[in-house]
Amino acid sequence: MSFNSLKFLIFLVVVLILYYIIPNKFRWILLLVASYYFYMSWNASLIVLILITTITSYLSGIFIERTDNKNKKIFWLVFALVVSLGILIFFKYINFILSNVIGFLNLFSLNLDSIFLDLILPVGISFYTFQTLSYVIDVYRGEYKAEKHFGYFALFVSFFPQLVAGPIERADNLIPQLKDSHIFNMDDFLAGFRIILVGFFRKCVIADVCGVYVNNVFNNIGDSNTLSIFLAGLLFAIEIYNDFAGYSDIATGCARMMGIKLTKNFDRPFLSQSFNEMWSRWHITLNNWFRDYIYLPLNYKAMGKKHVKFRVYINLVFVFIISGLWHGASWTYVLWGLFNGILMVIDQLTKKPIQNFYKKHNLNRNAKVLVFLRRFLIIVVMSFSGYFFRSNSIEQFFELMGRFFTSFGFSIEYFKSSFNSLGLNLTGFIQIALTIASMILIYNFGQFKKEEEETILPNIKVKTFNVLQYSCYVYTFVIIALSWIMLIKTNDISSFAYFQF
Repeated sequence: MSFNSLKFLIFLVVVLILYYIIPNKFRWILLLVASYYFYMSWNASLIVLILITTITSYLSGIFIERTDNKNKKIFWLVFALVVSLGILIFFKYINFILSNVIGFLNLFSLNLDSIFLDLILPVGISFYTFQTLSYVIDVYRGEYKAEKHFGYFALFVSFFPQLVAGPIERADNLIPQLKDSHIFNMDDFLAGFRIILVGFFRKCVIADVCGVYVNNVFNNIGDSNTLSIFLAGLLFAIEIYNDFAGYSDIATGCARMMGIKLTKNFDRPFLSQSFNEMWSRWHITLNNWFRDYIYLPLNYKAMGKKHVKFRVYINLVFVFIISGLWHGASWTYVLWGLFNGILMVIDQLTKKPIQNFYKKHNLNRNAKVLVFLRRFLIIVVMSFSGYFFRSNSIEQFFELMGRFFTSFGFSIEYFKSSFNSLGLNLTGFIQIALTIASMILIYNFGQFKKEEEETILPNIKVKTFNVLQYSCYVYTFVIIALSWIMLIKTNDISSFAYFQF
């Protein structure tokens, strides 16, 4: 039941009506049943995996808190890690592991047959696994009290707005809100509705439209050249951002309509002026998870030892490689993580020399030209890293790079060929221009909002009626509907990209 489906919209309306009709003490039951139904709409049998992960984490948290024996605490922590990560590794990575092990052994002329297990990748398994792991680790560290009410804990793990693709919530933020009494609040309800519309706008009007042209290049690399591949990279950066930020908006909006505020997951990453800043603005909850539970503990162990800085840089690259693997069982994701990890190290190594350069030459770091150049550089490098992310295999990536670095040209025919491989005609070019303009509008309006959300839509106050404000809502709804109809007719409507992770 994808967010961008009519079935989900009907589901959401029914849940919201029942949510505000029934007494607060029974709402957790409604939301838990709705969340399990939502997940089972993908594959009913896979609900067993969520239940195993939920029960394991719930019991581990209680047993960790009940004992003062450090060894017993470690046992229950390891138990939760082994069970949760074991399920994740088996269903998501076992075929990747088997293929690489057999491939390595065959280098020694063993001639082993390949093994492939026909497994279904559970939707959202990477997200809810990390969410439960953060809970158990926080309880182990003494940073959060173990949740005694199994129903609320199960709802924390499976809360349907953010179950499939985040944000990855921490227990101290979500569980208390699930327990709170939420009286219907029109401001929250309209704010949530507005955020949902922005999410659909990002997905249906921006991401899916850009995706059509990106797919044209990646589905026919042999006919592409340097310019078309470069433009496809830029469009893919726009596509993947708006696809995932759109999902996060819809998830945030659904929860907000129930009075629940989810953690912000994106903060205008295309305005970043360094790689460090970019990763602090992109998929914030995942990056914070890696920082708090892997990167900082590794750095803590490195303190006091020789070559501390070198170890910190190695840890940084290692964490990004793990982040790449988290996204998928493929060497393209490993290379994506390695590439971005190296960029982060370069960013840290060059930070002080660049500051000294500005100071020595009396340059204003905040000059508009320099700000623009830094932002443009980040966008271009992000686009290049997207080639790893979008390629279906290592072979396709190298084929793409082969065309990218050899198919140069500068003629009218060359430009025509570039646009043809993208599938761009005059109408498509105007469509892309308007799409990018729409994203810029969302960025600019978002900067001046006092609220946390990026939004192109005005904040409608309950006690006021403004024709212009409501016209914005109607206009946005119409644009989304028209884009949705167009994509359905051309069979270009797609599920959210991060559903596969």
